[in-house]
Amino acid sequence: MTLNKRKIINDPIYGFVTIPCELIYDLINHPYFQRLRRIKQLGLTNLVYPGALHTRFHHAIGAMHLMQEAIITLKQKNVIITKAEEEAALAAILLHDIGHGPFSHTLEHAIVKGVSHENISILFMNRLNKEFKGKLNLAISIFNDKYSKKFLHQLVSSQLDMDRLDYLQRDSFFTGVNEGIISSERIIKMLNVVNNQLVVEHKAIYSIEKFLIARRLMYWQVYLHKTVLSAETLLLNILKRAKELSANNEDLFATPAFSLFLKNNFTKSDFEKNPTLLSDFSLLDDNDIMASIKVWCNNSDHVLGNLCKALLNRKLFKIELSNKPFTLKYKNELQKAIMLKAKISKKQTSYFVLSGSVNNSAYNSHKFNINILMKDGKLIDVAKASDQLNLQSLSKTVTKYYICYPKSLK
Repeated sequence: MTLNKRKIINDPIYGFVTIPCELIYDLINHPYFQRLRRIKQLGLTNLVYPGALHTRFHHAIGAMHLMQEAIITLKQKNVIITKAEEEAALAAILLHDIGHGPFSHTLEHAIVKGVSHENISILFMNRLNKEFKGKLNLAISIFNDKYSKKFLHQLVSSQLDMDRLDYLQRDSFFTGVNEGIISSERIIKMLNVVNNQLVVEHKAIYSIEKFLIARRLMYWQVYLHKTVLSAETLLLNILKRAKELSANNEDLFATPAFSLFLKNNFTKSDFEKNPTLLSDFSLLDDNDIMASIKVWCNNSDHVLGNLCKALLNRKLFKIELSNKPFTLKYKNELQKAIMLKAKISKKQTSYFVLSGSVNNSAYNSHKFNINILMKDGKLIDVAKASDQLNLQSLSKTVTKYYICYPKSLK
């Protein structure tokens, strides 16, 4: 009996999403992709917005659906896209986040330093391509922007790609932050291709403006929310302390997959030289980290035990934000206070007084312009075509500085 691979998935954002072909069906059912069910899309954001428990799996399926809609629209406007190119573009967007590790962006450079999820995504794609006997050659070419039809890559990765159109709506839905709601359907219907580049017809300019403003607001209200920053900084320092203890031959509980990465500082070249390392990474998800943190709460190390208890019981550190860097004097005062209160060494206070910075830029025209196709056929950058006076300011990077410390200090 031949297995029916043209299934439908009921998505809370778009309704019924169709799996269009056998290749996509087989990719979705592969263990590498199924792992995304166990990785939360927004890391620790659920500590602020309890509904934010959706996963990378949800997002990848949604982005694939939007890619289907975009290709239908472009074909209707006489843009030539072959069946093979369509299938490859769908595979590329489906797999664009397959390299994410536990808690998505939060631990991106903590578990494997200097290796982005895009780097690991490519490694997974190449591995899958061998398994699928070269069926992903074109998808990989599109993903890497090596294919002649540049607009296909721009649908996967650009300032206006299917990735961003999905995550803004999806994250808005699950957090309940209405400022992220955008009209993706209208934006997609207004897409076109000019000179091999993705453009937006002028009738959608207000939808694009809303998209850019929504992105800026979602960053401050969700992705860079100060309490989320506090939780993420706490998690990063738990991993930092655990790695330090492991390096000193402390026997820490960890799942087999996690233990390997806890005890070693792998680099990109390690992944390239050792094929089994990718298989080990494919076994990692949020559950490995949280299971370890639950056990570490009772660890004899004062620093690790207290950090883990603070995260697990949501006793998050107080966080202050500023437009300017915090002075070394202020940081030293906080460290001195916690030394006296907790009776720990100055070196250990670095785990309890944490500082850093975050950047927010809603639109970067240097990477890829969002060009508006005017009635006369001219292409104008959205920031110039817009009559919104504040739209050009969205292309400026805003930097905020933060410092975290236990609430008991103040």
